Amino acid sequence: FDLVESGGGLVQAGGSLRLSCVSTPPFPEGYYSLGWFRQAPGKEREVISCIEHNDRHTNFASSVKGRFTVSRGGTKNTVYLQMNNLKPEDTGIYFCALGGFCGSDTRWLVQEDYLFWGRGAQVTVSS
Repeated sequence: FDLVESGGGLVQAGGSLRLSCVSTPPFPEGYYSLGWFRQAPGKEREVISCIEHNDRHTNFASSVKGRFTVSRGGTKNTVYLQMNNLKPEDTGIYFCALGGFCGSDTRWLVQEDYLFWGRGAQVTVSS
């Protein structure tokens, strides 16, 4: 699977962006999980959100909970990350990745379980 992120850019604090993650070929039939990650300058990559194939589970890191939402598009190859009330500390490179286990436990945090990664999209939030 080839994943491509888009929708990044420069935005002022308090603004919004919507990232898209498009998969080629489309996401698999049956179970899949997709995660969103970000890597801030000088910091390790962190997982910030995930969504399960049937929308039964979504998870968010505490740093973005209440401000970010994740959703699947109407097609079978797109997932969105809607980012509202952006803060300068949200600045970083955002990645989507297919794999992992987005459920009610903490397995979604295991980055090694995500097998297919996009190349990332830059998000810069100015103060």
